[in-house]
Amino acid sequence: MLTDIEIAQSIKPKVITDIASTASIADDYLELYGKSKAKVSLSFLKDHAQKPDGNLILVTAITPTPAGEGKTTTTIGLADGLRKIGKRSVVALREPSMGPVFGVKGGAAGGGYAQVIPMEDINLHFTGDFHAIGAANNLLAAMIDNHIFQGNSLGINPSTIIWRRCVDMNDRQLRNVVDGLGGSKNGVPREDGYDITVASEVMAILCLSTSITDLKDRLGRIIIGYSYEGKAVTAGDLKAVGAMAAILKDAIKPNLVQTLEGTPAFIHGGPFANIAHGCNSVLATRMALKCADYAVTEAGFGADLGAEKFMDIKCRKTGLRPKAVVIVATVRALKMHGGVKKDNLKEENIQALENGLPNLLRHVSVMRDVYKVPCVVAINKFYTDTQAELSLVEQRCNELGVNVVLSEVWEKGGEGGMALASEVVRLCEMPSTITLTYEDEAPIEKKINAVVTKIYGGTKAVYAAGVRTKIKKLEEAGYGSLPVCMAKTQYSFSDDPKKLCAPTDFTITVRDVKLCAGSGFVVVYTGEILTMPGLPKVPAAETIDIDENGIITGLM
Repeated sequence: MLTDIEIAQSIKPKVITDIASTASIADDYLELYGKSKAKVSLSFLKDHAQKPDGNLILVTAITPTPAGEGKTTTTIGLADGLRKIGKRSVVALREPSMGPVFGVKGGAAGGGYAQVIPMEDINLHFTGDFHAIGAANNLLAAMIDNHIFQGNSLGINPSTIIWRRCVDMNDRQLRNVVDGLGGSKNGVPREDGYDITVASEVMAILCLSTSITDLKDRLGRIIIGYSYEGKAVTAGDLKAVGAMAAILKDAIKPNLVQTLEGTPAFIHGGPFANIAHGCNSVLATRMALKCADYAVTEAGFGADLGAEKFMDIKCRKTGLRPKAVVIVATVRALKMHGGVKKDNLKEENIQALENGLPNLLRHVSVMRDVYKVPCVVAINKFYTDTQAELSLVEQRCNELGVNVVLSEVWEKGGEGGMALASEVVRLCEMPSTITLTYEDEAPIEKKINAVVTKIYGGTKAVYAAGVRTKIKKLEEAGYGSLPVCMAKTQYSFSDDPKKLCAPTDFTITVRDVKLCAGSGFVVVYTGEILTMPGLPKVPAAETIDIDENGIITGLM
């Protein structure tokens, strides 16, 4: 059996100008990165502003497990499947971070015969967007410390600096550092730290910006810390905005590639959904909507994380609304939620599946009952799934009034996604009135509690010492109307990754909050969530290699 990378390398990509033509993007809007990648000029959106949007389809999933769910694979296969049934479709995805690529997850460009290519480039440096974001982030960090070193005319209190450096790698050693050591010529010593690039506010800003002007406005609002008098100090105060925006001048342009079957694919931006808002860029989504009748996008992890933030942050801020939602699940993963060990997933186990199904049903309830979006469950089929297991999933979902469709895109590509595509088209034709989890005017604590109770199924949020005081100060400063961006483990509805399936009667511990004035939300840190992951005992990096001919192996 071929590996994902071997399948990807067996397909000769079409010339990217031909892919652009399929999406009705003229050559004049393209900035070519070789023969198989291109940036698309922002002028495309300006020139096509009056063109009607297509239907937006959101793909989410159940709570992830080591068994895997195949959300990106399903997203790509669905877009290919829509073309197979005669519909004009494009796909809009996030860019993979190299942290997980070299850590546990491996690649994130789909799998089997439902992939985006060139998968090696996409999983590694791609078009350099993440490097530009990291450079802009770290330029601001350098200017902060230089300002203090050069006399500190803004009176920045070093102990209040909240702007951290970043790197696109899993490196636990950098979570907390002391820098500026070695004498007065080397800066002012202070405690510091690194986040992974996808957690940087610059990443969130780039993904939520609608133009260069909007990007600069948002960058200027970044709060880096506070003066000795307690006044917020911004990137605008440090006069860093112009240079940061100049670094990002190409990164803000969406990237165009293709699926194995030649479906146009926008891949742009990459915030994690457990510590950031987990959606691809607004610009890429809007381009996708102008280029096809059906734009298929995904949000990170499950409906409790990426999909919640897609609705409550991205949709709230932009007016975008999905016409249909696909919730991806596997029988294997549901059996893990039901208590089965990974080594025993090949065996039929109806009782374990019954025990694990509440996880899927809660995700369905979130999308159907909270957000009121028409949805379908896509079962990413494995050869070990039995008919009895598949029938049980279908029965339980039908009891909620939601259809179940088998997805065989990993094995069959677009052909294996045709049934799902037909159901999605049907759902897009249904009338719907989208609702959000909370109102803009609600107090921050009420917003947090709404997510905890309505989305997670918990009883309430509890707060560490001093957090409520921070929230009160944010509201007094005029930031109470911002949405909340919950930073929470992806492995559970709760903030405890060991609580699988659909736990009840639990609280969520809020240990800190952070204002991201540029991106326009308040990050709420829960449990023990980290903004800099670490590598596992056996990182995926150990299996990745390249030969004399430049052929990469080992990418999953």
